Amino acid sequence: MDFFLSNTPSLSIGTVVRRIAVIGGGPAGLMAAEILSSAGPAILVQVYDAMPSVGRKFLLAGKGGLNLTHSEPPATFNARYGDRAPALEPLLADLGGAELRQWAEGLGVDTFVGSSGRVFPKDMKAAPLLRSWLHRLRASGVQFFMRHRWLGWADNGDLRFSTPSGEQSVRVDAVVLALGGGSWSRLGSDGAWVPLLAQRGIDVKPLRPSNCGFDVAARPVGRAETVGTESSSSGWSTYFASRFSGQPFKSVAIDVTDSLGRKFSRRGEFVATATGVEGSLVYAASSLLRDDIERTGSATFTLDLLPDKSAQQVLTEVRHPRGSRSLSSHLKSRLGLEGIKAAILHELLDKEAMADPAKLAAAIKALPITVIRTRPIDEAISSAGGVSFDALDADLKIKASQPASGAIFCAGEMLDWEAPTGGYLMTACFASGRAAGQGVLRHFGITP
Repeated sequence: MDFFLSNTPSLSIGTVVRRIAVIGGGPAGLMAAEILSSAGPAILVQVYDAMPSVGRKFLLAGKGGLNLTHSEPPATFNARYGDRAPALEPLLADLGGAELRQWAEGLGVDTFVGSSGRVFPKDMKAAPLLRSWLHRLRASGVQFFMRHRWLGWADNGDLRFSTPSGEQSVRVDAVVLALGGGSWSRLGSDGAWVPLLAQRGIDVKPLRPSNCGFDVAARPVGRAETVGTESSSSGWSTYFASRFSGQPFKSVAIDVTDSLGRKFSRRGEFVATATGVEGSLVYAASSLLRDDIERTGSATFTLDLLPDKSAQQVLTEVRHPRGSRSLSSHLKSRLGLEGIKAAILHELLDKEAMADPAKLAAAIKALPITVIRTRPIDEAISSAGGVSFDALDADLKIKASQPASGAIFCAGEMLDWEAPTGGYLMTACFASGRAAGQGVLRHFGITP
């Protein structure tokens, strides 16, 4: 029985209807649905999602202010995608930062450029944009089926879904898969699609954490403090983990040179966790750190606690006579080092280094912090890996033999790319969804 029959819009006699399934209700899937629905009544667009409502990760991303895109020039913007920039550049040429702002304004959502160059809705919220977007999609005939978890393909090529009413099969002319990556499974991105595609011989790269935190290595033997500082299981001492977990390192800089000679250097802030480090600066360097851990078993970045002071200025202040003052009082008075910044020196340096002005000054400007593993992928902001671009044509259609139910297109974070935070993740999801939708239309001879 065709359980969607009653939902099919009325069509004039002789109209050829193509049923397109979009699986995944995030930005990529919804953008694909928007492009498909623009073709009019010849295309029946049906969006399926395992969750009770669409856009859950999108709404979470906007909880602290929706970073929709970035205002950088296209060349700089595209370079943020690293090795995948050549594959994404054609997609971003059609829907980059400027075009995404215009699209949002078409939904009645004005945007502004923040001091960092990031672009936000003027009200900083994701919900009004999503509500307006869904209203427009429904008005254009897009149908939504919630609590429909995709199970793969039946033997005859139909799509299989687990629904509140039991398993259902759907025959479609094409499908756009926009199922997300492997992070934040509670919001729907659980990577359960990976074996379903791999079973069909589709090249899927392993999903890995991206924009993620890390666990630090065990602290060195012989560090400065000896009382009440037993190691926790994380590598931080129990004292440091209990006192400073959740506290930020502000106005610092980190430098990374990985085992392949690739470099990263940036100022900003990050946070100490119970097991290691996370936060914007760490996320920005996470791909280099993660890849080095995979190659060598660990990765190291250096932390500059006082990036506004030169190495010579720091050495001069450390060497300044301190009289009867304690070293902690001296560092606070001469350099403003206190709290977590002072604590990390005691955590990672031994007594000899703390007592040696040259070694202490060098550590203040370049303190090595070694990380040994990423935090679990489900904690990461995003994921790397996914469907290889080599498995796709220029329209994001899978090249491998197709099932009876139609061509397969892929979009969003389930593709093999990654990007830093700052609007780049969101933009590429929108852009790839648009490209996949256009690809479906071209597949049926319809001009996008």
